[in-house]
Amino acid sequence: MTRLSVEMLAADPVEPITSAGHAQLGIAVLAGIAVIVLLITKFKMHAFLALTIGSLALGAFAGAPLDKAITSFTTGLGSTVAGVGVLIALGAILGKLLADSGGADQIVDTILAKASPRSMPWAMVLIASVIGLPLFFEVGIVLLIPVVLMVAKRGNYSLMRIGIPALAGLSVMHGLIPPHPGPLVAVDALKANLGLTLALGVLVAIPTVIIAGPLFSKVAVRWVDVQAPDRMIPARPSEDLKNRPGFGATLATILLPVVLMLSKALVDIVVDDPEHTVQRVFDVIGSPLIALLAAVIVGMFTLGRPAGFTKERLSSTVEKGLMPIAGILLIVGAGGGFKQTLIDSGVGQMILDISKDWSIPALLLAWLIAVAIRLATGSATVATISAAGLVAPLAADMSSAHTALLVLAIGAGSLFFSHVNDAGFWLVKEYFGLSVGQTLKTWSVMETIISVVAGGLVLLLSLII
Repeated sequence: MTRLSVEMLAADPVEPITSAGHAQLGIAVLAGIAVIVLLITKFKMHAFLALTIGSLALGAFAGAPLDKAITSFTTGLGSTVAGVGVLIALGAILGKLLADSGGADQIVDTILAKASPRSMPWAMVLIASVIGLPLFFEVGIVLLIPVVLMVAKRGNYSLMRIGIPALAGLSVMHGLIPPHPGPLVAVDALKANLGLTLALGVLVAIPTVIIAGPLFSKVAVRWVDVQAPDRMIPARPSEDLKNRPGFGATLATILLPVVLMLSKALVDIVVDDPEHTVQRVFDVIGSPLIALLAAVIVGMFTLGRPAGFTKERLSSTVEKGLMPIAGILLIVGAGGGFKQTLIDSGVGQMILDISKDWSIPALLLAWLIAVAIRLATGSATVATISAAGLVAPLAADMSSAHTALLVLAIGAGSLFFSHVNDAGFWLVKEYFGLSVGQTLKTWSVMETIISVVAGGLVLLLSLII
């Protein structure tokens, strides 16, 4: 397992924008995070504005000149959006095509038709994991909530027995599996191999989602035994469509970018020659941009055409898919700006200096940092972006596999104990009709199980590979 070492410290650090000592930098980090938390929770400020102000506050407390702090923030924002912005946009378009065409419904209905009462929680995990591949967590919740409520009502199941597996599937995909924004940003920041990260992420995700989903739901239903709330189930998005895409075509479209990216990783390992024609071809088609673009274009035919979409309807679907992500792009970009301010202030080097004599594994340190930021800010994406910036120096001497595991350690830590400062907490509470206490005992504990189990599996893999 890669540990902090003197050799890492010997690497030439970027010249910091401040000459503050460790104590002042530590106070600056805490103050910057406190400002973000206060603005989001107390003043209900949008996360983009809170991150922007928090970044400037961090620079001010660290004694950095304001113009340099602004430059650090804007540089980080620009590079982050440039790195993942197009990918987020393509993922949003694919998700909208999936929802509007009825492809998501087709997958859901096919699996549920074959599921027995005993296997229903496992079916919900499968549905959520497949649907969650191209969708943001919030979009996935909105898409799956009607299904969860209908299944619970129809089968007279406790809501937790059906809901927890679905939430676990979505959450694990969101935290560990590219092309979700958090993992993508961490891959970019740590210069990790995306295909390898995806492969190891799937390896970690499977046992994690089983433990936090169907298995934990047996316990959760004892703690909070509630039925689906008596509210009107929202209309499913494809009820006005005469036809829906086939199950096989829909599944193939969703999995296309994953297959292309995994193929690139496999060819890189087998061929191992950057100049070889085969590897060069797969380097192109397996890049995230091309893989997602291919899925979107294929989806226009495999999803849009069976649903009877005209050219105008397709154009409208793409436009509607892009509109909601403006806020997400800005939040992710501002998180990148905050990360860059942390780096340029010398916080990353400070962590290395302070922890150089610790016997703590680098992967565990990354997990703990992500946990701390997650608890403070409530955002898994902000925690991932910020932690990636802080531990980026640790990746300098790591192998490709350990760099990928570092990304996953950060992703696992970013999911720890969702509570009242997390938008996801309130989404789950309101949709499921729970009290704050009930949400803490179910959703929050589930998130913690995901974080701890995934983090433990990452540490275990680091001993093997």
